[in-house]
Amino acid sequence: MNEALLRSLTPSVLAILVRRGADFAAAEDAVQDALVEAVRVWPADPPRDPKGWLITVAWRRFLDAARSDTARRRREDVVDEEPAPGPAPAVDDTLQLYFLCAHPSLTPSSAVALTLRAVGGLTTRQIARAYLVPEATMAQRISRAKRTVSGVRFDQPGDVATVLRVLYLVFNEGYSGDVDLVSEAIRLTRQLADRSEHPEVAGLLALMLLHHARRAARTAPDGSLVPLAEQDRGRWDTRTIAEGIAILRAALARDRLGEFQAQAAIAALHADAQTAEETDWVQILEWYDELARLTDSPVVRLNRAVAVGQADGPRAGLAALAALDDSLPRHTAVAAYLHERDGDLEAAARLYAEAARKAPNLAERDHLVRQAARLNSRGGR
Repeated sequence: MNEALLRSLTPSVLAILVRRGADFAAAEDAVQDALVEAVRVWPADPPRDPKGWLITVAWRRFLDAARSDTARRRREDVVDEEPAPGPAPAVDDTLQLYFLCAHPSLTPSSAVALTLRAVGGLTTRQIARAYLVPEATMAQRISRAKRTVSGVRFDQPGDVATVLRVLYLVFNEGYSGDVDLVSEAIRLTRQLADRSEHPEVAGLLALMLLHHARRAARTAPDGSLVPLAEQDRGRWDTRTIAEGIAILRAALARDRLGEFQAQAAIAALHADAQTAEETDWVQILEWYDELARLTDSPVVRLNRAVAVGQADGPRAGLAALAALDDSLPRHTAVAAYLHERDGDLEAAARLYAEAARKAPNLAERDHLVRQAARLNSRGGR
């Protein structure tokens, strides 16, 4: 079973059902039913036209649900519109569906959560982790969003800023999470950049490219994480870096700074350094100050504490860290790193072990366990 194929076809099938009159919640349920049926049927009897098969099955599931709802208007009209089986048009509706999910009737945070769940293919747990909220809270938010858009006509697409936020979170989850969505996020952001002059679209595309360029060096052959400072920079994709920097420069020249441009500027400074020791941390810290001013994000301030520790010394970094909520994800790992740089190996080893217990994924947990073991073997405890 080609799960990647199913994931790539889902947004387009969902968009087609919505355009043909299905409300969003009913369309999503019908598509999920079709996916379950595909998992059951395709291994023994793969269709010649997977997209057409999914559209036909999903539409029939929607019609079955519509027929059972006696209060639903236009029931007979909808039945008459059932498409005949056959090849489906080769149209990519994914980006359009992102805009439709960012409906004006939803708050930006609800629109992002709904799109990540329905279109991006992320689990409620993954979305909750990205938003730094409990899984139950995010489940309620997504349920409310579905109820809000149920029966709403999708003729008022949302704004670019909300779609950018969705694409950014999809990329982040694909870059470091369990599902590889990086290429899809970059592809859709390129499409959006071709259609929009918004400088933050270019900023986001530059940011994605600069991070993606380092991807091959992020893991060792055994799958373990390789910290940025220890990566083999010869494995970085210099052409992608050059493209990202060129896009960023063009965006910055328009003098309409936004958070994605600021993040891309930080990524560009990392990419520009030939060695970790040559990294311009002073300039990176200045960009983090700009980013904190633009977003007031606790995650940004956590990353800024690392930059302070590099630019002004570990004691200054620990002072910046002390002003932040210690329940922030990766707060303990940052504290461990700064304590190690300050020479307190016993505290660093203890904090690395504590951070490992809180790690959001297996690869990060294993990396932190190795860091703690490395310091303990040096007599840090």
